[in-house]
Amino acid sequence: MSQITTHILDTTLGRPAAGITVVLHDWAHDAGWREIARGLTDADGHLAGLLLPEERLAHGAYQLRFFTQQYFEQQHTAGFYPFVDICFVVTDETHYHVPLLLSPFGYSTYRGS
Repeated sequence: MSQITTHILDTTLGRPAAGITVVLHDWAHDAGWREIARGLTDADGHLAGLLLPEERLAHGAYQLRFFTQQYFEQQHTAGFYPFVDICFVVTDETHYHVPLLLSPFGYSTYRGS
């Protein structure tokens, strides 16, 4: 399993949000955010293979960017957020699960397990 995983639930529809592009960035002090991986949520709204299973991230700041506008357009819904950025800090080599609860006019997140 990837060290970083995520899933997205559409809380308005009460179901997983499939087909959302997710990009992982790391913070390069001299250049800002730098893309290091990308993937697409599956039919269950999960993205479990963002990194190779043996790949470990250095300690530091990371960002997951969820491209939500295309998803809302496919649902024929006007969304307020064209994308959602979640920034977090990796402090060890454990698993980091970063879920997104999404609706057209709000979102929330937490560190999952």
